Amino acid sequence: MTDLAPWQRAPLLILGFAGLIVGMLAGLWRLAWPTPAFVAGAPHGALMMCAFFGTLIALERAVAVGRRWAYLGPLAGGLGSAMLIAGLDPRLATVPFGLGGLVLVLASLHAQRRAPALHARVLTLGAVAWLVGVLVWALTDTVDGALWWWIAFLVITIAGERLELSRLMRVSPAMQRYFIVLIGLLVAGASLAAWPTGERLFGLGALGLAIWLFRQDVARRTVKTTGLTRYIAVCLLSGYLWLALGGALLAGLAPTAGQPGWDSALHALTVGFVFAMVFGHAPIILPAVLRIRLPYHPGFYVPLALLHLSLAVRTAGDLPGAAALRAWGALGNAGAIGLFLVLMLTAVAAGRRGR
Repeated sequence: MTDLAPWQRAPLLILGFAGLIVGMLAGLWRLAWPTPAFVAGAPHGALMMCAFFGTLIALERAVAVGRRWAYLGPLAGGLGSAMLIAGLDPRLATVPFGLGGLVLVLASLHAQRRAPALHARVLTLGAVAWLVGVLVWALTDTVDGALWWWIAFLVITIAGERLELSRLMRVSPAMQRYFIVLIGLLVAGASLAAWPTGERLFGLGALGLAIWLFRQDVARRTVKTTGLTRYIAVCLLSGYLWLALGGALLAGLAPTAGQPGWDSALHALTVGFVFAMVFGHAPIILPAVLRIRLPYHPGFYVPLALLHLSLAVRTAGDLPGAAALRAWGALGNAGAIGLFLVLMLTAVAAGRRGR
């Protein structure tokens, strides 16, 4: 037996989601919301990007590869998550996160050799971006330089997965070349993020990808269907709007931390775009990883709507004299994600009863 049984994957999933919960609490602490004492000063960005997304994407890739060695990636990510949650020196966590990133790259290369298509190469590049971000963090002792590499990791990974499915729309060679150029802009932007030019390049890449995905994604067709298929399409298309907004803000303003537009651009990408993708793909990915039933329910739209509405409030917090809206919007973001997790657990329980 080369793969892990579903019950053996569950602890890795739990470690990733623990990183998400603590990461959200750490973000709320930074905005002066009452939180448990142990999250004070916890590295919000590293928890969200590495402990949660890194671990879960590595787990998803390991399941796809179907080899035990590939699970070293999410195992290392989960270990890093546990270290950050335990309050250890964040620099120590760069070791397991770096190992997790390396294994994710190797697993992606393995998948690429089996199916040497453009989308597979893009997914490998996304994995490399996570690893580079961790190395930058380890070498500079700050997440500032790593941040855009980690966002590139998420955007490139999602774009690669959507590219794979866009084959149903028969993407032309010209549009494939356009896609490659846009991915190149993201990488160039992450490489030069210490200067305004880097943020502008990243923003142009994100804005261009949003337009590309609107035109090429099969979601344009599936949004006209019903049930889970329509729900996923709504998640995708609404997320692309935030990707476009975040890209436009970066390209137009190139804000630095603390400046107007910074919080809006950053969270348009990481909350509006990335979490909309999470909401849309979770009903498919969780059953694939854990071999469980997760029946669709129209109530899934509630946390999605709350996510977008609260992010709009948070974005308004960048307007003059409206800083308080940022904190309230962030609380709504966390509430939307928490509600989504509760609905997923409820759906899993309903699926078990319906067997």
